[in-house]
Amino acid sequence: MKHFTIAELTDSTTARQNGIDNTPPESAVKALQALVERVLDPLRDAWGKPITVNSGYRCAELNRKVGGAEQSQHLRGEAADITAGSRADNRKLYELLRRLSLPLDQAINERGYKWIHVSHTTRRHNRRQYLSIN
Repeated sequence: MKHFTIAELTDSTTARQNGIDNTPPESAVKALQALVERVLDPLRDAWGKPITVNSGYRCAELNRKVGGAEQSQHLRGEAADITAGSRADNRKLYELLRRLSLPLDQAINERGYKWIHVSHTTRRHNRRQYLSIN
C-alpha cells in the first residue's frame, strides 16, 4: 500500500460524531488492501496527484447512518468513494480509470462527478462496470 492507509480507508466523521466503532474485521482489512494494491495505488500513480478517500470501509451501523445500500461493498471493505478535489477533476479521474482498464468491479460517477465510487472484489470475477448515478 503505497499511497493509502487502512486508517484513512476506515476514517469517518459520521462515526466519530455518533460514537460508532468503525473498526474493520480482518476480512475487510484484506479486502481494503486488495482494493488499494490493485486499483487505488495504480490509479494514483497514473494520476500523479493526490486522491482523497471520502468513504471506505463502513460497519453496518455506519452504513445505515449514512444511507448506504443494504448490500454495499463498503460493508466488506471492497469499495471506496474518492475525489480528486473538483467535479472537473473527478470527470478526468473517471476517464483515466476507463483508459487504465484496472481490475475493478465498479466505477460509478456519483451525482455528476461529485465523487467516484470504486470497488474491487476477490470473492468473484470483477465486472469492470462503468456507471453513472444521479
